Amino acid sequence: MADTVESATTGIQPETEGKQSKSVRVVVLALMIAMMLAMLDNMIVGTAMPTIVGELGGLEHLSWVVTGYTLATAASTPVWGKIGDMYGRKGSFLTSIVIFLIGSALSGMAQNMGQLIGFRAVQGLGAGGLMVGVMAIIGDLVPPRERGKYQGMMAGVMALAMIGGPLVGGTITDNWGWRWAFYINLPLGVVALALVSAVLHLPKKRAKAGIDYLGVVLLTVGITSIVLVTTWGGSEYAWTSARIMELIGIGVASLVGFVFWQTKAAEPVLPLHIFRSRNFTLMACIGFITGFVMFGATLYLPLYQQSVQGASATNSGLLLLPMLSAMLVTSMVAGRVTTNSGRYKVFPVIGGALLIVGMYLLSTMDTGTTRLTSGIYMAVLGLGMGCLMQITMLVAQNSVEMKDMGVASSSATLFRTLGSSFGVAIMGALFNDRVKHVMAERAGAAGKHMTEKSAALDAKSLKKLPPVIREAYQHAVSAGTHSAFLLGAGIAVLVLVAAVFVKEVPLRGAGAGPSPKSEDAAPVPMVEAV
Repeated sequence: MADTVESATTGIQPETEGKQSKSVRVVVLALMIAMMLAMLDNMIVGTAMPTIVGELGGLEHLSWVVTGYTLATAASTPVWGKIGDMYGRKGSFLTSIVIFLIGSALSGMAQNMGQLIGFRAVQGLGAGGLMVGVMAIIGDLVPPRERGKYQGMMAGVMALAMIGGPLVGGTITDNWGWRWAFYINLPLGVVALALVSAVLHLPKKRAKAGIDYLGVVLLTVGITSIVLVTTWGGSEYAWTSARIMELIGIGVASLVGFVFWQTKAAEPVLPLHIFRSRNFTLMACIGFITGFVMFGATLYLPLYQQSVQGASATNSGLLLLPMLSAMLVTSMVAGRVTTNSGRYKVFPVIGGALLIVGMYLLSTMDTGTTRLTSGIYMAVLGLGMGCLMQITMLVAQNSVEMKDMGVASSSATLFRTLGSSFGVAIMGALFNDRVKHVMAERAGAAGKHMTEKSAALDAKSLKKLPPVIREAYQHAVSAGTHSAFLLGAGIAVLVLVAAVFVKEVPLRGAGAGPSPKSEDAAPVPMVEAV
């Protein structure tokens, strides 16, 4: 049957390999354009955030613009993965694009911070399907050993999104207004819908089993409760307050109930048997911590650049180029080396070490740090992230059987998304606490009043403030980012520890020959047609 994955076969027939390779490239190109939607959105919104807060207010809710998005992504990711496994990936993927575009349009029309957070959550629901859909479809079409060839295409799209995103976001914000940071998704989304509909031909699936809705509810309640604890604890409520204790109780009970239910559910949303693979479990942990560090850095670096270094929104996008360029180059090198040699353990080990060093260096920045110095620090962080971004997904997919490709992709994406949610929430709590403390210490009642009223954060508005208040705020932001990045450096140590224990199992693929039998290896798949 066309477009089906036959686990009994061991490779791609030579006479069809060239034709298939060409058709797969076309499909991957269409998928990458769709994936760029979510990647562009995060990069564009990051540079627009100071301006958004300046217009809508709500500095204390800054992290929730990202957290609301990532929480919705986390809750929906396993559902999208299961729907794709059960009913077919193309339909679920197209649906996720439509939901993402609806959320983008609504976000652009938001009139206050509460509405923006809610509409960003709608975006997140669609983004969950975008990310897992791309990874699962590529996992179906391309054996892991050959997948490095396509990492060049993926890295190219990442470059366009990560390098172009901040530039586009800054330019749009400075010239058209921050609302167009969301509206820009609409024409790109229409192109993605048309391309994916035209070139992606996969079989429709029918499954009698239903979605594990109870599992989804338990997981969502548990995640939300724990993130609320990290966000509100010590700021909105005392750590020992009844509200925080209630949230901890609800979160722990929900997560324990979720794990128990997954052992009983007919179609579990997160099958626990995939965690029997040591490599998969380690990649899930590494993905979680990478998301924790990366999203915190991309949220608070533009804030530091605009508030402390005096950069405009456009220039703050340009100033991120050292980190993003380093990430791109390293990702391409890692993909090529992995394809040619089949070896990959060295990359998470080196990536973990560079992640620690990069975050620590960023934590040393203060009001006197030059843009050249901060650029070097960001490049070190980018090298570390480039070693980890794609390798973690590749190894996770290689550690499960083909029938679990969807849930493996969604689970790996889920843990990275959860990491970003916790990272933004915890770093945000530290940042806000330090800003309030330093402002009150340096500017007295006027400083406290400013933070309570969520004064504008962009460089243009800061110039209008009295020199004493402006200087106090710059020191406060510097202190806040110091605390956030120092925490990130400490958390990044766990990446290096986990990477040391990775077992280098040969990657499946026609060029690699049969994989040895092990707990982390699975049969080599074949895609008959695209």
